[in-house]
Amino acid sequence: VGGLTKLHPLSKLSLEILQNPSAKELMEIVATVGLSQNFAALRALTTTGIQKGHMKMHLGNIIKQLTTDEKEVAYLLNYFENKPVSHSGVVEVFEKMKNN
Repeated sequence: VGGLTKLHPLSKLSLEILQNPSAKELMEIVATVGLSQNFAALRALTTTGIQKGHMKMHLGNIIKQLTTDEKEVAYLLNYFENKPVSHSGVVEVFEKMKNN
């Protein structure tokens, strides 16, 4: 392993922490990390992780695309407090709210 990995301070430190692996060993490490991330993503997708965490985090962004009215924002946040969040679901509830 060489090139810029020897010049950049964080790359250099990372390689030292990994006990200066060869190029082959570094490829194996990176592949292992990638697979670990994929397994974590699959677990989140097949459990409640995505719905209860990731999409709730994006709820505010979805709402901001639709409205800036404080009462509408509050209504939508309250509505989805204990419900699964999806972009299409938020749009549907917003449109129903606007039509009533």
